[in-house]
Amino acid sequence: MKYLILMGSPRKNGNTQALLTPLMEELAESGAEVDMIWLHDKQINPCIACRSCQKDWSFFGCIHGDDMQEIFDQTLASDCIILATPIYSWFCTPPMKALLDRWVYGMNKYYGDEIGPSLWAGKRCAIVTTCGYRPEKGADLFEEGIIRYCKHSKLTYVGMLAARHASYKTEFLTEEKIQQARDFGRQLVARSKEGGKA
Repeated sequence: MKYLILMGSPRKNGNTQALLTPLMEELAESGAEVDMIWLHDKQINPCIACRSCQKDWSFFGCIHGDDMQEIFDQTLASDCIILATPIYSWFCTPPMKALLDRWVYGMNKYYGDEIGPSLWAGKRCAIVTTCGYRPEKGADLFEEGIIRYCKHSKLTYVGMLAARHASYKTEFLTEEKIQQARDFGRQLVARSKEGGKA
């Protein structure tokens, strides 16, 4: 399995990266290939809904000359996509939102004169997120959005790892969270073999 992590945090040493580290270690120990793209390091222009990408069903086809073509290629070369982001106002960070908007058009050829294919149908998608509220109140709306996004795009949603940081005065990464991240990694690997949800 090849995992592609799309990192939406602006902080290279923040909570989301801390939570990802034991997960990535678990995936690597299973023999999986793991790549990460820091979205804040990339130029990702917002989608303008021009539908130029719908003219040819064989490739991404966006008019923007930014870094999305590179991300598109890496996405198609992966088996599982992991969306890693802190929650800002109950949703993902701005570069990840721009990514999701560009993906939904360029990957899904549904919006032209005829309905075409989903270029990434069957790929798996997971979430790793950190938030200030309890996950059931902090990350629930983002998860629901991604579940619908996956259904629309014909992706297989395989679950979410969410961790709370209740206060800047408290330690974020505890042994319990490290274990939860490792467990989630093992579940992703196991479910990839079974074809189910983590």
